[in-house]
Amino acid sequence: MAKKILVTEDSSTMRALIGSTIAAIGDYEVVEAANGFEALRILPREKVDMVLTDINMPDINGLELVSFIRGNANYKHLPLVIISTEGSEKDRLKGLDLGADAYLVKPFAPEELQQLIRKFLG
Repeated sequence: MAKKILVTEDSSTMRALIGSTIAAIGDYEVVEAANGFEALRILPREKVDMVLTDINMPDINGLELVSFIRGNANYKHLPLVIISTEGSEKDRLKGLDLGADAYLVKPFAPEELQQLIRKFLG
């Protein structure tokens, strides 16, 4: 059975790019959310195996989403990767301190994302 990856990103172009990067690996299903609020609605309905999130989004941003996931017993085990244009060391450390497993700066090489997915999901 394909593992599901929740891609939380407000840019439809970036969601499509991340989706095609994941599809190139093979046996993964992508579930898309346009913002953190949508992601929070999806989590109880879909059994996802990993979460990828942007930081800068309307409503609930990526850092708030990371905090919620890490604070919730049902989801805190999920591998979580932040993918953001916020590339400063301060932003990276903040994301990792909140509980993200990895932090990828846009623009990223597709191989970098694929490597992280393989690392966390096998």
